[in-house]
Amino acid sequence: MTQSTGLDPEDRKIVTLARSARARNGVPEGAAVRDETGRTYVAGTVALESLELSALQTAVAMAVASGAKSLEAAAVVSEADAVSDADRAAVRDLGGAATPVLLAGPDGAVHTTVTAG
Repeated sequence: MTQSTGLDPEDRKIVTLARSARARNGVPEGAAVRDETGRTYVAGTVALESLELSALQTAVAMAVASGAKSLEAAAVVSEADAVSDADRAAVRDLGGAATPVLLAGPDGAVHTTVTAG
């Protein structure tokens, strides 16, 4: 368990970005990832008739499409109590098994940190 107040500023930033994406778009989840250069990619849940992606899968796809080679960290803001296996796999594919994934509630408080592996 990790509290938001104990996060380093860069991790706090991606949690804040994920939270704002969720609120701004009125979607169940917001996510943000940080690549190896420090660039961030922010996304919300995609729920179309022909395409469904979680917010984290969408953020990872945006990073890949923008040329990111790896990920330093990921954050999800959701009412869920765990990061899905599919989300962890998406982060692992680009970031590796040790990449931290922060899970925060709608209030932005991080309650779980797991690795992508």
